[in-house]
Amino acid sequence: MRVAVAVGVSTPPVATMRSSCTRRIVAVSYRFVSMHMAAAPLSRTLSTESVAARLTSAGLLRTKGLIGANWTDARDGKTMPVYNPSTGEVIADVPFMGSKDTEDAISSAYDAFPAWSKLTATERSQLLRKWYDLLMANKEEIGQLITLEQGKPLKEAIGEVNYGASFIEYFAEEAKRIYGDIIPPTLNDRRILVLKQPIGVIAAITPWNFPLAMITRKVGPALACGCTAVIKPSELTPFTALAAVELALQAGIPPGVLNVVMGDAPAIGDALMANTRVRKITFTGSTAVGKKLMAGAAGTVKKVSLELGGNAPCIIFDDADLDVAVKGTLGSKFRNSGQTCVCANRILVQDGIYDKFAAAFSKAVQILQVGDGFSEGASQGPLINDAAIEKVESFVEDAVSKGADVLLGGKRHSLGRTFYEPTVLGNISSDMIVSREEVFGPVAPLMRFKTEEEAISIANDTNAGLAAYIFTTNVQRSWRVTEALEYGLVGVNEGVISTEVAPFGGVKQSGLGREGSKYGMDEYLEMKYVCLGDMNRK
Repeated sequence: MRVAVAVGVSTPPVATMRSSCTRRIVAVSYRFVSMHMAAAPLSRTLSTESVAARLTSAGLLRTKGLIGANWTDARDGKTMPVYNPSTGEVIADVPFMGSKDTEDAISSAYDAFPAWSKLTATERSQLLRKWYDLLMANKEEIGQLITLEQGKPLKEAIGEVNYGASFIEYFAEEAKRIYGDIIPPTLNDRRILVLKQPIGVIAAITPWNFPLAMITRKVGPALACGCTAVIKPSELTPFTALAAVELALQAGIPPGVLNVVMGDAPAIGDALMANTRVRKITFTGSTAVGKKLMAGAAGTVKKVSLELGGNAPCIIFDDADLDVAVKGTLGSKFRNSGQTCVCANRILVQDGIYDKFAAAFSKAVQILQVGDGFSEGASQGPLINDAAIEKVESFVEDAVSKGADVLLGGKRHSLGRTFYEPTVLGNISSDMIVSREEVFGPVAPLMRFKTEEEAISIANDTNAGLAAYIFTTNVQRSWRVTEALEYGLVGVNEGVISTEVAPFGGVKQSGLGREGSKYGMDEYLEMKYVCLGDMNRK
């Protein structure tokens, strides 16, 4: 079966694939025109050339896949361009790899597994700690790389480096805490042990919206447990993954422990699914693709963990602190220009506070500065590509056609390309697409509700179950509603809740398994029961 593993919105067409692997670095000029909404001033700009030169001098601009110790082109020589979403310019070409390249990467990881898994926990911990140190020492450069290929503002990109690196630090420590068990036997001549051992080669398929953190959150615990990995980053943002594994090599993590392939997503996915040496698939991306991966993994009965799409409700009760609610909702909704799976997708506001919240929230959204991620003061970058902005437009048009009010924004930004005005919609109803599916963009839909019971019913009326948020000053209500919400994550009076020390994952069709925290280690371990008999012999 063909398993597409493209993540999120569609990648650019590969009609421009080249047989030559010559790298192209195209200078970027930032051109801005006047606009009605806030735009970031250009007191500081960085061109693609200047960023590329700095990263090249640091050895971090890698434009080939990694298989074992070798930075390699695709076997057939094909390449694909990677674009700067702010400008549409090509940053560079990378290999358009396929099934044979993936088989090579799997073989490399498989061959590296025995030696890596037999290192002591302390040895693996020390190497992971060195990797963390290098990520932090190069966080400015990695942040620039994220901004260049993903578009998020540089400050936010550097924040992602801090967040992404925290998983490596945390799991470097957890590597030394993989404990087995001794179980009291039922017969006095037996002893019962439980061992925890690494599952083997894992495949990590990651999205474009957090090109570093979604990798480290997966391979951090995998490596800590003793697994080796084949990483398949999004074709939209491969450079961050390549820079991260370059630093892993510099840290002394042996060749073959980490491998990176990108390119022909269906071919790569098929190879990963079919190969029996791959024992685990970990994926972050859309629910539709996650379902295909589940089906594909069934053929070889692989262990699967999935972090899929959400439809996060954000519930503002009458008794909420207005300032806290506005700040928390703003952080949840507009981080990464709304391109996260835990973004508030439906903002449910109780009648008694609706008008005040709508006014205060719209005022806060209006001052968000839109611009190229390298421009001073920018807090909102572009959407990732044309397909993303077209989706946002279609959701807004559907809502307006069914009676929604545009309180703010509602159209493309005058900067052009894939910039979209931070938008607030009022009078949202459940028949609008924006209340049923992830918009994955800077659109905040406000829905009224009357009672606590109604809010819970609306919030749970979805197949998704990743994140939810509530704002209330009533402690008893916070407990009642938290327990009633069918979601894997709940933020109470807080809109940004992700952390390396807590389990991240969803229920219903938002996924399987958990990432981060001590519980994230279990996803990469197998339990082995050992029974020792004839133990009474003298």
